[in-house]
Amino acid sequence: MRSLLCAIAFLTRVPVPQKLHTATADLGRSARYFPLVGLLLGAIYAGAATLLMRIFSPLTTAALITALDAVLTGALHLDGFADMADGFGGGRTKDDVLRIMRDHAIGSYGGVALVVALLLKTACVSDLLAARQALYPLFIIPMLSRWGMVLMSRSAPYARVTTEGERIGTGALTKSFSRSDLVIATLFCAPLPFVFGWKRTLACWLVVAAMTAVISRICKYRIGGITGDTVGANLVLSEIAQFLLADFFI
Repeated sequence: MRSLLCAIAFLTRVPVPQKLHTATADLGRSARYFPLVGLLLGAIYAGAATLLMRIFSPLTTAALITALDAVLTGALHLDGFADMADGFGGGRTKDDVLRIMRDHAIGSYGGVALVVALLLKTACVSDLLAARQALYPLFIIPMLSRWGMVLMSRSAPYARVTTEGERIGTGALTKSFSRSDLVIATLFCAPLPFVFGWKRTLACWLVVAAMTAVISRICKYRIGGITGDTVGANLVLSEIAQFLLADFFI
């Protein structure tokens, strides 16, 4: 239970006891529960969509769901996505990329990437809501995308030299994720095909695995491994790819 609460504290802004925020060992063991955090968020999004559709249009509801996601996660992964876009777009060498990603300011590459990502997600959710096929993507996509975080952390080395100040950072924590964390995280996702259907669930799962493999390979080539920003970016890109897939098959 402690590790699950740490996962919730790490990936969301849902209040948990303050001492869990600095329990590094528990945070390291919390990776296996990342999909469960995604399931919690998915349940909130699906419930909110059901209520909001009684009042608003599909487009307005989709925009509110996108905003709710940013609020509940503290825009953590969006920030990583913007940083990766700035770093990989503007950096020429490994050191340049890592330096730019560490900068808290958002540049032109990051700004454009965020706008495109949010527009795509909102448009896809709107289409799915209009077709009354949004509930299953809203449930499974947050869960599988957070499974992808664990997969990515196990498939590539950490690019930065870990310092004392980075002990609780996302990237530094990946060094403590074990193979058993990935196995357990996968087992948590295993019931999804039985609940939501084999074809669409496995298609989303394959998209996440493929996206994770591609992003990991790009990161290895450009900077020698992954960082917390690239793990967050992988989640954002995995979500968008799944929403596009679901939208395509409406």
